[in-house]
Amino acid sequence: MTATDDFRAIPAFEVRSPAEQRVPFVFNSPHSGRVYPPRFLAMSKLDASAIRRSEDCFVDDLFGGAVPLGAPMLAANFPRAYLDANREPWELDPRMFSDPLPPHANARSARVAGGLGTVPRLVGEGQEIYKAKLKLAEAVMRVETVYKPYHEQLKRLLTRTHSRFGFAVLVDCHSMPASIRLGDNGMRPDFIVGDRFGVACAPALTEAAIGILSGMGYTVAHNKPYAGGFITEHYGRPARGLHAIQIEVNRGLYLNERTFERTSGFAALASDLTRFAADIMAIPEHYLHGLPLAAE
Repeated sequence: MTATDDFRAIPAFEVRSPAEQRVPFVFNSPHSGRVYPPRFLAMSKLDASAIRRSEDCFVDDLFGGAVPLGAPMLAANFPRAYLDANREPWELDPRMFSDPLPPHANARSARVAGGLGTVPRLVGEGQEIYKAKLKLAEAVMRVETVYKPYHEQLKRLLTRTHSRFGFAVLVDCHSMPASIRLGDNGMRPDFIVGDRFGVACAPALTEAAIGILSGMGYTVAHNKPYAGGFITEHYGRPARGLHAIQIEVNRGLYLNERTFERTSGFAALASDLTRFAADIMAIPEHYLHGLPLAAE
């Protein structure tokens, strides 16, 4: 069995396409995959519940209302514990493997040190995933047969969007634990908007995202502690008309984190996020070319 065999019955990822793409936006949900291949589970020391602790549960469904509005969505079916597409392709932890890493591997990143590389070592609050060390070939198979095709598909969506509309906006969708707290007063944010400290998108896009969510009554933080990962950093090139922004949703708004079941708040939050998508996709194009939102 190989990494390719893990996703024969269900594809590793899918594009949810509108009947017609009417807006220069692409939504992406790289961490909401919930298909756990039996071969992978057999390698793990964790039970079926514990291994889901890093999953962005149902985030693809929360933001799914963007698709009927005219924006495609790329959604992972592979779980984050299996492979993290929001990393460089070769952020690998040498402690995980029985053979040496290749020279091109990045074994020194902060994410690798935290056990959260491309092939993660840990889930949740520091729980080890694997029973034993992996062969390096396992990581290579996952990167070559899942990670690279995923990013090739995301690049195609953005390239096609940019070609059609003259610019493209990537909205990278994530969730965060309900336990997250910020600052001395322990404020719990409902959302965190990340733009890699201003370099991944036009400031007007960040201002709009924060303003829309705040206007709905949500508590919104900016860049702390989540400024955006590899996807936001890699694809965000505003000088080239490619904007990327990360949206983190507090799971406490919609999920029972113990049972992984949707709470009564799910439907209202999904409705609000559909409205958020509609509002942010209605930003006038010239705002994304350097003019502030208050310019008129």
